[in-house]
Order: sequence, then structure tokens, then C-alpha cells
Amino acid sequence: MHHSRRFYCVLLLAVQLLSVGCARSSEETTEATAETLANNQVKVEDGILEGTLEESGIRSFKGIPFAAPPVGELRWREPQPVEDWEGVRQAKNFGPRAMQLPVFGDMGFRSDGMSEDALYLNVWTPAESEGEKLPVLVYFYGGGFVAGDGSEARYDGESMAKKGIVAVTTNYRLGVFGNLAHPELTEESPHNASGNYGYLDQNAALRWVKENIEAFGGDPDKITIAGESAGSISVSAQMASPLSKDLIAGAIGESGAAVNSSMDPIPLNEAEQIGVTFAQSLGANSLAELRALPAEKLLEAAGKRGIPGFPFTIDGYFFPKAPVAIYKAGEQAQVPLLAGWNSEEMTYMFLLGQEKPTVENYKKALQRLYGDRAEDVFKAYPASTEAEVVQAATDLAGDRFIAYSTWKWIDLHSQTSDQPVYRYLFSRPRPPMVPEMGNASAGLAGGVVKEEDPNVVKMPQARGAVHAAEIEYAMGNLPYNKVYAWTPEDYKVSEIMQNYFANFIKTGNPNGPDVPTWPTLNSGDKVQIINIDVNTQAQPDKNRERYLLLDELHNSKQAAQ
Repeated sequence: MHHSRRFYCVLLLAVQLLSVGCARSSEETTEATAETLANNQVKVEDGILEGTLEESGIRSFKGIPFAAPPVGELRWREPQPVEDWEGVRQAKNFGPRAMQLPVFGDMGFRSDGMSEDALYLNVWTPAESEGEKLPVLVYFYGGGFVAGDGSEARYDGESMAKKGIVAVTTNYRLGVFGNLAHPELTEESPHNASGNYGYLDQNAALRWVKENIEAFGGDPDKITIAGESAGSISVSAQMASPLSKDLIAGAIGESGAAVNSSMDPIPLNEAEQIGVTFAQSLGANSLAELRALPAEKLLEAAGKRGIPGFPFTIDGYFFPKAPVAIYKAGEQAQVPLLAGWNSEEMTYMFLLGQEKPTVENYKKALQRLYGDRAEDVFKAYPASTEAEVVQAATDLAGDRFIAYSTWKWIDLHSQTSDQPVYRYLFSRPRPPMVPEMGNASAGLAGGVVKEEDPNVVKMPQARGAVHAAEIEYAMGNLPYNKVYAWTPEDYKVSEIMQNYFANFIKTGNPNGPDVPTWPTLNSGDKVQIINIDVNTQAQPDKNRERYLLLDELHNSKQAAQ
């Protein structure tokens, strides 16, 4: 039915009901709502959903479609509306995860298999009625934009819901399915754009939340977006995009930003050429032939390209220009930002490989990376013993990998917005693994690597908080991770970090009676951060000079290109 006609019919029906003298009394309405609640049902725009009442009293709704399945002709199209369903749709199990290869060892999926048809989200709510207007958290998973899923236990929303928040995790397309640009796709698009489908999925999920979250007791005007790694990069991207910036009331970023990073979008015509080359490698000479290929074949071929494989695009639609330019101009979402990174985002082996961590080898590595600026970098990351080399190279490796771009995002937002900015350093190392893990060590993405595997490079013992280690602490989900022997101190750190996040989601400020005071970034004349550890406390930023140097090096490299 045509939209305006359908709207007219609904209006007519409403008038008829009213003319019968308010057919339903408020008493009956209350009864109907009570019945729906007892059945654990909610009515969203597309139909009725039935979820699960958890033992904690939290209600969960899993596998809710927020867009039409992006298959067939809809592969590589911006997300399309969901078709309404008849009757009651069961929302008790997670939907399928997006197409992906098993890249990371730390991803515990609870999803219903893997499929291109993966545009589903999950909601956990403590609300007992739809009018409660509770703050909302929408969490984007990490995984380098090639892996990850909203069903992973570390992102489970029940713990946040117990803090009085409606928590949402959402899926989005990954890899070649989320990012392929191609001249034919650009031509077909109503926006003359291609690529960025994963980001557009996130935007569609945000719009769905805006339109439907009241049914779950959430406040559509109080949506905080959050994520880790690729999820944090996504948060910075959604803040920058004109499509999403008005949907957001607050933002949380954990280790990652699309600002001066390897994940920044590139000009559309360059990305289109990557798409054309990829299509030719598969013998596909047209878009129709590409769409006819089985998803598995595309996945396998894309996997050979490595990470990230298919860059995001400055498409004139999701990204009118580079995110760094948007932040410099102050055109991003003007919302409070809470963001930071971990104390050991990357191993020193990222710089030194299998070489011994001697001062000489460290200096050689700097020479190779920085040429005539190597001495400046050595002064910023100094070392005179092997132990100091390990620490200095670990710091530089983490900064190059993800901390510098996260710093740049936070720094720019603090300069071009009038909103409060809170920065953290998470430095709690994980405890030892449980004895059942046997001979294993921690892998790059927080995963676990069995040491008997001959292809495995043995990682040195972490002394800080590695990449992705903070997720379970922040989301209150330590019990889901059975790999580590969590101690009472870990639970103490988790309680503090989760309370910071919960306070921020509720008020735009992490402070409250239950946590140490966290000053805003630019408090008085000092740059202040919070160090989250067993003794969480505010401290001046000791490493600003480091990031200013990396910023200068980045800018001169850009200018040279």
C-alpha cells in the first residue's frame, strides 16, 4: 500500500475508534500492556516480538531484523527496510553472524551459524513498561572489519541492563560484503556512492533504535554508541557522518579511531579500482556476475587479500570528506566523549620481529621506519638497557598500531567541540590463565594460541593490558570469559570501569558516588586522564610530547605525498 494511503487509512481507523467514545478504556489498555509484558512481547514498527525473561529479571530480545537480508540483488546495496511480519515473531535466539573467516581466537560466538543474511540486533532491557525512558547503549563489535558478532558473550548486554540501561548489540557486514566499491555499484546507487555498507548497516541499526527503542522502555533521545577496536573506529565514523551524528547523545571509544589511521577511508575512485581488480581476479566482468557468485567463494578470495583488504570510501554520502577534516572543522556530532586505550596495545615484536631487544637492534628498527627522524623518535621513546628497549618498543608499537589515532580523535574532539571529553588509560594486566588451558599463550586480539601449534610465533608474556583486554571489565562480563583465573581485584576493577561507563551513558559524565573522581581532559592548565587499574586514579598525561611528535611525523608524511 502506498505510504500516504496507508497513513490515511490508519488515521481514518483512529477517528472511527474515537467516535465510538474511546472504545478502549485506559484500564483495558493497562491490562493489554500487562498481558504483553507477561508474555514478554513488545510491539515494534514491523510487528510483534517475543523475547525471554532472564533469571535476573532482565528481558532479552535476540535476532531482531533491522534491515532486509542483503542478499541477491541487495548484496552491496545500502540496507533496505524490513518487511512487516504477521503474528508473533520469536526473538529468543541470536541471528546468524556476518560472513567471515575464523581470524581471531578470542571470539566466542553464540550466533545461529553464518550467513549473508545477518542484519540482526539484540536488546536487553530492565524496563517493565514502555514509558520508562531509560538511557540506551548501542555497542559495535571489534574484529578489524573482517570478523566479530553481536552474539559474543563479552558484549552481552544483561550486565549493563542490570545498571538501568537498555543495551543493544548490532551486527554489520564485514570484509568484501561490507566494503566493496566498484564503478557499477556507484552508478547504480541513488547516492552515487559505493563501499561503506558496514557503516551504513550501523546507521540503519541506529535509526531502528531511534524509532523502536521506546517499546523496550528506552529513550530515543539518549542513545550512547560504544565499541572496541573496529567498533571504536566505527564510533568515530558514526560521529563524523552527517547520516548518524544527529542520532547520538554520547560516544564511548575503546582503542581505535578513523582519524589518521590505517582504516581511514580513501578516495572513491581508488577504492573502485581495487574492486575492479578483485572482480577480474574472480573472472567476474560485471556486477551481475559478481552478485551471482556464492558468498563462500567471495569470502575465500577476499581472505587472500588480508586485513583490511577493502578500504572504506570517501563516497560523498556517508563520508562527505575525510573524517579528520570533519573533526578539524567541528562538523562531527557535538556530544560528550569518553575514550582511551590500553597500556600494551601491541607487542615490541611488531617493531623488532625475532631480533633480540638490544639498544642497537632497536635503533636499527627506528632508522628503518623513520629515516632522518629516527633520533627524534629515540628521544621520545628512550632506552639504554634491554628491559628499557622492551618497554620503549612496546609503547611505540602500541602507539603506531592504535593509540596515536585514538589520541588524535580525542584531541581533535576536545578542541572543536564544546562537550566534555574524558580520557582513560586501562592498565590492568590479565591474571594467569586457568590451569585447564594447559600450554597456551595470549594471541593478538585477546585470543588464545596453543603453543604446540608449529606455525605459532610465541608471544612474550604481557606486562600490561593487551588489545581488547578491557572489554569484559567495561561491560561487566568477566564471568563469561573462562580462560583467565579472575581474582577479586579483577572484579573490583570491572565494577569501577563498568560504573564509569554506566554513569556516562546515563548522564554524559562518568563520575558518581561509586567511583574515584575522573576529571575532564582539559581540567585547569593540565591534560588529565584516569588510569584504570586496581588503584584507579586521575593523573596528568605524561606522554603528550610523544603524540605531538607522532602527529608531526604523520603530517609531514602526508604533505610529502
